Amino acid sequence: MNVMHAIIGLGNPGESYAGTRHNLGFRVVEAIAASLQVKRPSRHRWSLYSIVSRDSGKLILAQPMTYMNRSGRAVVELCQLYSLQPEQLLIIYDDLDLAPGRIRLRLGGGSGGHRGVESIIDLLGSTGFARLRIGIGRPPEGIDPVDYVLQRPAPEERALYEAAVKLAAEAALAVVSEGLAAAMNRYNRPLPT
Repeated sequence: MNVMHAIIGLGNPGESYAGTRHNLGFRVVEAIAASLQVKRPSRHRWSLYSIVSRDSGKLILAQPMTYMNRSGRAVVELCQLYSLQPEQLLIIYDDLDLAPGRIRLRLGGGSGGHRGVESIIDLLGSTGFARLRIGIGRPPEGIDPVDYVLQRPAPEERALYEAAVKLAAEAALAVVSEGLAAAMNRYNRPLPT
């Protein structure tokens, strides 16, 4: 099977984590699956995933079921299962260093302190994969970042995150169909005010 790309959204499995800031990667994959009318995903050890045929080749949509800090285990398993190279991956995750609702595409780099990305880099042995970061901003003073990422956004923030998920889903599909450079030119812009 010739799989061209894998879009992998990071998050934590289980109802207690659903809707938290840390699960924005999961939500983007779910939005892509809905837009492509993908049926229910399959489970293979460490991931829930679907394979979609598109004009640009085959596409894997995946959510690691390992919990965030062990995301690398699921990513490496998918790479081995489908002979994927790092440059065929797009990893989607939340980012404390971006303003809430902003998205940013890039290739390579460090983990930026994100434990899921750190796990992927460590187990994959490479930083050469594309990333799509979704801004959640820094927590208010007095709130630990670990607690902040595991909280559900306040009602007044939800529309901002919904818009970011929709935009990130569009950007991820643009990476697959048009390439990373073209998608970066189009989507790495400030949000309209």
